[in-house]
Amino acid sequence: MLPVLRALLLERSVTRAGEAVGLSQPATSAALARLRRRFGDELLTRKGRGFELTPFASTLLTRLEAASAALERLFDEEFDSDTTTRSFSVIASDYATALLGQDINEVIAVEGKGHASIELRQFGDNADIGGLLRQNDLVVVPQEATGGYPGAVLLHDRWVCIVAESNKDVGGQLTVEDLRRMPCVVPFSRNPIHFAPLHDLRRLGIEPNVEVVTDSFMSVAFLVVASDRVSFLQERYARMLRLITPIRILESPVDLGGITLSMRWHPTLTDDPAHRWMRQILVRAAQRTMERQGAERPSGHQAAR
Repeated sequence: MLPVLRALLLERSVTRAGEAVGLSQPATSAALARLRRRFGDELLTRKGRGFELTPFASTLLTRLEAASAALERLFDEEFDSDTTTRSFSVIASDYATALLGQDINEVIAVEGKGHASIELRQFGDNADIGGLLRQNDLVVVPQEATGGYPGAVLLHDRWVCIVAESNKDVGGQLTVEDLRRMPCVVPFSRNPIHFAPLHDLRRLGIEPNVEVVTDSFMSVAFLVVASDRVSFLQERYARMLRLITPIRILESPVDLGGITLSMRWHPTLTDDPAHRWMRQILVRAAQRTMERQGAERPSGHQAAR
């Protein structure tokens, strides 16, 4: 019953849980009834069209993850990076994927003989980090975005401003008034975890003139091109996008600090040999990325927080 219980608590849906473990909906419903009797708790309670966990079920899920991980390690064969066919799920923004993608491929090709695979998934605007960590191997986020989970630093970056190359209203330097006046492109506007500049500007009493909201960092550059808009990008990514889009990179007139990109994982995976190998792959890929782009932090007057 453990796989069924785990699927029910993770999916919060009888139908999806059944699909995850290969049971029909009636069989999964019957299993849920048995589990409710066993624990003397509803486990899942109706909320709108879906279900939510009871307080007991939330506590149970944490203990269940640890137990499931221990059982998987007990019955798994010894990990071999040359023969493994394991697929790793990684949640990352398009920024992190673009920066690390080439080097992840090259490191895996050398150290994994091409048998391991990675499923990369894009962040959502209202992503729940805890939920993502329960259902995926790794989440790549800014260091300051989440605490309480094991993690490791990958690389450092900083925020810069970008405008169209054709924008004649802006010279070689932006002002605070420019940031208030110019229409702005903003990614992930509802979640400052992913887009810290918006949060920092408002904290400084500067309310940007948000004209366009998008759901990726790459699209920011294309939405600035051939317009009078301004936006913010990570400097390493802006340098990459400048090669394919006519944009100019400018210093921000206010200190927006830096970015420390890190990977996070669920505590139950810390001692998993395959997972440890995958984490080492990402660390080595990040090191190669830093070497290719220059090991020093991006130039400029702003220091990373």
